[in-house]
Amino acid sequence: MQDPNEDTEWNDILRRKGIIPEKEKEVTEDQIVNLLENTIDKKTGCAPDNLEDKSLDELDELEDEEDERVLEAYRQKRIAELKELANKSKYGEVREISAEDYVQEVNNAGEDIWVILHLYKSGIPLCTLINQYLTNLAKKFPTTKFLKSISTTCIYNWLDSNLPTIFIYHNGSIVKQIIGPLELRGMKLTEAELEWMLGQSEAVPTKIKEDPRPKVMDVLFSSLKNDNEDLYDDNDW
Repeated sequence: MQDPNEDTEWNDILRRKGIIPEKEKEVTEDQIVNLLENTIDKKTGCAPDNLEDKSLDELDELEDEEDERVLEAYRQKRIAELKELANKSKYGEVREISAEDYVQEVNNAGEDIWVILHLYKSGIPLCTLINQYLTNLAKKFPTTKFLKSISTTCIYNWLDSNLPTIFIYHNGSIVKQIIGPLELRGMKLTEAELEWMLGQSEAVPTKIKEDPRPKVMDVLFSSLKNDNEDLYDDNDW
């Protein structure tokens, strides 16, 4: 049987009469080149002929323009992020509130707002120390709302034995509470430790990821070192 795809006069007659199907068209090399050029045209926005005529410097300029578009998109994204951050960075201080302010300042603080409330009393050294630390942390983390209130002014009959007290809120709901001098580590508490404690609930975006409080072994080693130094001093003396 004769191959219907052969280029013969008889096959041409049969094709014209519709007796055999038209010969399948092969994809030529020119068609492949045209396809590639069209793809380049879509990606670069330039006509293929123009690309062939361009020098290396002109092609570099095209790449630079693409880089500029990417950089501009990134720049606009960063501007939007910085604007959002600026809108949130509206606190930066520890504000005193009363019981009347509580609902508005704490429960209605706003969406995605972290609130740190310190209940204190004058004359309690640890309360004074924590107020000092919070003043510094409020400046460091201006997107977090820092508040303080005299304990019995804010919560009637709040016991002095519970002081200092720190309440942490997010979206108007309490997330964490740190109550009393034991939980707040007494007068040896450092600002870094307090920052870490607040960061545990993500109330502040701290970079302190591990508890900076000296470990027991470190304390023992330091004590032994001091004892040895005293011994050497005695011997020298």
